[in-house]
Amino acid sequence: MSNVMNTYARLPVTFVKGEGVWLWDDRGERYLDALSGVAVCGLGHCHPRLTKAICEQAGKLIHTSNLFHIEKQERLADRLTELSGMDNAFFCNSGAEANEAAIKLARLHGHNRGISLPTIIVMERSFHGRTMATLTASGNRKVQAGFEPLLSGFVRVPYNNMEAIAQVAANNKDVVAVLVEPFQGEGGVNIPEVHYLQELRHLCNQNDWLLMLDEVQSGIGRSGKWFAFQHSQIMPDVVTLAKGLGGGVAIGACLAKGIAAEVFKPGNHASTFGGNPLACAAAIETLNVITDEGLLDHATQLGDFMRDRLRNQLENVAGVVQVRGQGLIVGVELSVPCVELVKKALEKKLLINVTSDKVIRLLPAFVMQRDEAEQVVDITCSLIKEFLNS
Repeated sequence: MSNVMNTYARLPVTFVKGEGVWLWDDRGERYLDALSGVAVCGLGHCHPRLTKAICEQAGKLIHTSNLFHIEKQERLADRLTELSGMDNAFFCNSGAEANEAAIKLARLHGHNRGISLPTIIVMERSFHGRTMATLTASGNRKVQAGFEPLLSGFVRVPYNNMEAIAQVAANNKDVVAVLVEPFQGEGGVNIPEVHYLQELRHLCNQNDWLLMLDEVQSGIGRSGKWFAFQHSQIMPDVVTLAKGLGGGVAIGACLAKGIAAEVFKPGNHASTFGGNPLACAAAIETLNVITDEGLLDHATQLGDFMRDRLRNQLENVAGVVQVRGQGLIVGVELSVPCVELVKKALEKKLLINVTSDKVIRLLPAFVMQRDEAEQVVDITCSLIKEFLNS
């Protein structure tokens, strides 16, 4: 690691092989993966159909350039718009790039309307990426610190607070869009009120704003539906995707509908590697497997099972604040910082995550079975009890 830039506090393990929800390190030790590459490997590791699709495409064509038509990119755009109800798609390589595209789209839309300082409403405790625009949009001082001056053009309000957004609407005539996560993953697995997105949609309609949803973590089945906004039965103007879209292969997307779908023209935005044949082949097969194996319903049922089991085991444990989540994103909030539980879980051969200092986050692959989920919950609860009683 001596020549790798020191940007990660890496855990002391090197994985060399994966199968389903299991990983093996370079010493042959097996680990149960309840993180799935931070919500990336929804099909688990080395799913045979995904592996075959990637290998077959790699043997035919990996990259050409967006200077030319790309057949699989067009097929993927057709599939995503069919599943989402959106009109078109721009492809890139990551969630940060997808959100960067959304921010640029909103600003260009504002300029097209004669607004000289287009402003986007964003949320406290949000996370949208680490480019300059997306870290400015994020409501997390830790990722912003040291990178000032940040960009202008953003107004921040509390998450799940419609009154705060209404106040902005009354006092700022430069607003062109709202950028929000249907639920906050990095911010602590925060789930808003049931009608939050519906009320946002109504307010955006009233003020002629774009409603832009960051579904980088919540999209492609993680919530139990293809897109988390489908739980609220609303239609956004822009949706951003990445993480689970390629099953582990890097790909991001910015979907748009209506007037938002007409904003970008040739030369306005681009991505060298975005939507190349290899990434799109992986994404198409990921969508096919989720459909064919009924993994949306499975994600809903398994997530409910895990949260119920966690609540039953932690019900009377002092220091446990709340168990929450949606689909296969599961959060357990403690009353004290608990980052050390990540290493303690690793010692038990379990991969978990702690976000927002106090929230244990579980992001299992959609292919996890109930007996494996029981192991995840039982080990996690044991670690929590031991930690809180120490």
